Amino acid sequence: MHYITDEFYSIEKIHELIASGEKVAISESCKNKIQHCATYLKNKLASGDQIIYGINTGFGSLCDTVISDEELEDLQVNLVRSHACGAGAKIPNDIVKRILLLKAIALSKGHSGVYLETIERILWLYNNDVLPVIYELGSLGASGDLAPLAHMSLSLIGEGEVTYKDMVRPTAAVFREFGITPLRLHPKEGLALLNGTQFMAAYLSFCVAEAYKIYDAANTVSSISIDALMGLLSPFKANVNALRNQKGQIEVAHIVYERLQGSELMKQPKEHVQDPYSLRCIPQVHGASKDTLDFCRNIIENEINAVTDNPTIFPDDDEIISAGNFHGQPLALSLDYLAIALSELGSISERRTYKLISGDRGLPPFLVKKPGLNSGLMIAQYSCASMVSQNKQLCTPASVDTIDSSNGQEDHVSMGANAATKCFKVLGNVQNILGIELLSAAQAMEFRKPLRSSKVNEDLLTDYRKQVSFIEDDRVLSYDIKKSNSFLFK
Repeated sequence: MHYITDEFYSIEKIHELIASGEKVAISESCKNKIQHCATYLKNKLASGDQIIYGINTGFGSLCDTVISDEELEDLQVNLVRSHACGAGAKIPNDIVKRILLLKAIALSKGHSGVYLETIERILWLYNNDVLPVIYELGSLGASGDLAPLAHMSLSLIGEGEVTYKDMVRPTAAVFREFGITPLRLHPKEGLALLNGTQFMAAYLSFCVAEAYKIYDAANTVSSISIDALMGLLSPFKANVNALRNQKGQIEVAHIVYERLQGSELMKQPKEHVQDPYSLRCIPQVHGASKDTLDFCRNIIENEINAVTDNPTIFPDDDEIISAGNFHGQPLALSLDYLAIALSELGSISERRTYKLISGDRGLPPFLVKKPGLNSGLMIAQYSCASMVSQNKQLCTPASVDTIDSSNGQEDHVSMGANAATKCFKVLGNVQNILGIELLSAAQAMEFRKPLRSSKVNEDLLTDYRKQVSFIEDDRVLSYDIKKSNSFLFK
């Protein structure tokens, strides 16, 4: 059992918790803070001397409409129902689990005014894999991820739908099976559940974690492509890269240089004095993407450990402040930035694949023994080109867009949710693009035998051949691409 505490949650810790299947509960220290804040809010409302946004008023442009004490609980339920306006495809269950976990962590900090049982119900859903059906579209990423988190919150009160045991079912039916009664929402709880950046944060935390795997794979696969294309090692030497003073570039040059130590192909005389940029500039391109990942990591780890609902409650200071911590601008910018960095790793990878199949430097056209009769890897490169082109379209920034909403009360929005779903799609494309580069580089290496690459690359290729065999004659390559992708990102 993992207990939520005040510890700083890294992206690795979040991934580890979800991957392990470990149950999650709230620590005693957090329980005390949660109850302290909820009691303070209850007493503040009982005193009847303060109008507090979203607690005893309407929402958005209705913020000046005062709600009677008798209607405060109805207000919260109405909020959840009215805001459940999601559209489009269901989001992946892995992302839903992250949303639940991140929401529980945020509410456990004792500044939201929710009751303990509300957070425990979120964790009940998480621990039992009863996953709310949440849709891709609907959030503007500014008043929090309102529509997606409303669909999450419907499940707490026994409404909406959940995925349970791989089936989409009414929440009420699943609750009956478990003997669970719908949660009763107290004042401010609906708002605390809907306000927050957990939809955007779940996507960004997932994409950053996966992006580091992509970065590692890009360095690994490109080192094989360099050898397969009889590339030069000198652009990866430490001295020339140190002069640039770019941390990521220096790191990539070192990684690739070390991977190619002991390669017989590197020792062969070369007729060319320069390589194309897709080989020669790997440190500069991969390194710039790595620097971007590090930037985005800092942003998302701060967000995971933040309080992002509104209004924010400070019991010890006797303050309830209506501000804008739910605005998704830091995440929106980071998601756009990350998508661009990932797209570039895919773009340069496709160029290396193109070089590999082009019949240059002693390799057969399309990397097949009988070109003409066989098309070989010709159309695999088309698939790469298609995904690279789509990535360029998806990398149009969402964060520069805004649409006035709620009668002008919410007049600047981040569009971070759209940035999130776009980034997720770019990430999947780049994984496939690198899988195709590995398929191509491994095929090319067969034509370099008996010369061999470095031990580390040859060991990887030996393992790869256990899953993807050499292409003698044309076959359905879609299966090989899936296996190649799985090999890199298992």
